[in-house]
Amino acid sequence: MNKEELFLINRLKDLANTAYEKNIYTYSDFLNINELNILNQIKESLPPVNVNITGGNNYAERKIAVFSPDEIYYQEPHPIVVLSIAPLNSKFAQHLTHRDFLGAILNLGINRNKIGDIFVKENHAYVYCKEDISIYIIDNLFQIKHTQVSVQTKQYESINITPDFKEITGTVSNIRLDSIIAIAFQSSRNSIIKYIHEGKVFINGKLTTSNGAVVKEGDIISVRGKGRFIFENLIKETKKGRKLIKINLYQ
Repeated sequence: MNKEELFLINRLKDLANTAYEKNIYTYSDFLNINELNILNQIKESLPPVNVNITGGNNYAERKIAVFSPDEIYYQEPHPIVVLSIAPLNSKFAQHLTHRDFLGAILNLGINRNKIGDIFVKENHAYVYCKEDISIYIIDNLFQIKHTQVSVQTKQYESINITPDFKEITGTVSNIRLDSIIAIAFQSSRNSIIKYIHEGKVFINGKLTTSNGAVVKEGDIISVRGKGRFIFENLIKETKKGRKLIKINLYQ
C-alpha cells in the first residue's frame, strides 16, 4: 500500500470518528473506483456509523462517502451540485470533449477529487462537483479552448443525466470476466488478463482479480485505463454452443 492510499485510509477514519463523536454528518471528497474499494475494505474497522456513497447520479463512477451516526435525528442535503457548462454561441463553438471540460476546470487550480463525473451532451457538459468549489468555478471559468462558455448551477436532484452508450455484441464460449472484457474493448483475452491480475478491474465497484469470475446481467465492469461498460444480457446460444452477448460501453 502506497503513501497516498495510507493517507486516504487515515482521512476516511478521521471523518468517521468525527461523525461518531460529534453526532454530525461528514463527507469525503470524490473517490475514484480504487479509493471506493479501499473504503469498502476498511468499513469493519470504522466506528459504528452509517456509510453511504453517492455521486449525484445513478450512473456516476466517482462518488463521495457520507458518514452519519446511527442515532442522528436530522437529514441534510449532500454537498454536491451540478454545473451546466455550455458555449455562449453554439454556432461558432469548437467541438468540446470530456477531456476539454475537465482540463479547463483543473487548469483553474482545482484538485481532481473535488470533481465527480462529467457527462457531455452535444457540446454541453454537466459537471458534478463539491458545493464548496462550485462558486469558484462559476466566477473563473469563461473559456474552454477558444470557445467562450457560460456556467450555471443546478441542484443534482432536479436533473437526470444519463451517459451515452455504444452497443457491442459478440460471442464467447463462457460468461466469464476476461472473455467479456475482451469483447467490450475489442482485445484478445491474453492482453486483458494482465489488467485483471494487476488489480485494475472492478465489478460493481469491487476489485476482482480472478479472470474466470462469473459476470451477471446488469453488472458494471470498470477497467482502469480502458473504460467501463454494462454487461446487458445473454442474447442467445448459437448452434455451435457459443453465447451471443450484448454490452453497453460508456462513451
